[in-house]
Order: sequence, then structure tokens, then C-alpha cells
Amino acid sequence: MGLFSKDIVTFEDLFLHQLQDVYYAENQITKALPKMVDKATAPALKQGFETHLRETEGQIARLERIFDLLGEKAKAVTCPAIDGIIKEANEVAGEIEDKAVLDAALIASAQAVEHYEITRYGTLIAWATQLGRSEIAAILKETLDEEYATDDKLTAMATSKINAKADAVTA
Repeated sequence: MGLFSKDIVTFEDLFLHQLQDVYYAENQITKALPKMVDKATAPALKQGFETHLRETEGQIARLERIFDLLGEKAKAVTCPAIDGIIKEANEVAGEIEDKAVLDAALIASAQAVEHYEITRYGTLIAWATQLGRSEIAAILKETLDEEYATDDKLTAMATSKINAKADAVTA
């Protein structure tokens, strides 16, 4: 089912498609996070990525619960946006030799992922509310709150230490 395909007829179809999109994204993120853990050198960043991996697994379980509530099978549809964000993160990380600069790049990449998720979950909450699915909106809100918290933690790490260390690197 493509985003603008004839398979999307109703608002409910569009809602389901976006759930499938974010389900794909979360599953791709669980594959990317272990690589980020391995590349990160700052202990707090490494720990933050490990924590977010566990949270992401919980977010996937919540999405599966939502599919059940809708009477649908949990199914993913390819999300070119998250694929592109992850691809770019891998390319940038592969080009950086200095560990302090790499940690700053990893944070920037992680925040790009978080911001994508924040937009998707915000939209899904609005749509679930419009569709009269308050229980589903509440479940999605749990995940949105986690995404905001992760973004805040990444910002705090970047601005308190990691960006300054990266800035101190000279050629």
C-alpha cells in the first residue's frame, strides 16, 4: 500500500497506513540502535542508546496492542523517511574519525530520528482522537512522551558536554 495508492480510501485507512509506517520505523530503529551503542564513546550516550533500545521495544509492543484493538494484524509498510534518516546517520558516522566529533554526530542523528517519531506520533494521536479512539490515543501518547523525553536527554548531553568536546577538536 503506497501512501497515495488506491488502497487508502478512508481516513481510517490513512490512520492504519500511518500506524504501519511507524511500526516499520520502530523496527528499523531497533536494528540501528545497537550499532549506535557500539559507535558511541561517551558512557552516558552509550547508556542512553541502550535505554532507548529497551523503550523502543516497548513502543513496538504498544503498537502491536493498538493493531489488536483495531482488529488488524501488526504489519509494517516501508517507510522511506526513516530509511533515509538511518542511511544518512550511517554515512556520516562512517566518515568521522575523532570520537568526540562522532558522539556529537550520533546525537544529531538520534535527534533526527526522534523528531521524525514525534511528528508521526503527534499526527496519530490527533487522528485517533478524531476517529473516536481515545484508548488508542492514550497509548500513543505514552510513546510520544517517551520520544520527547529522549530528545530532551539528547539535548542535555549535547549541550552539557559532548558538543564542547567536539568543538575542542582541531585538525
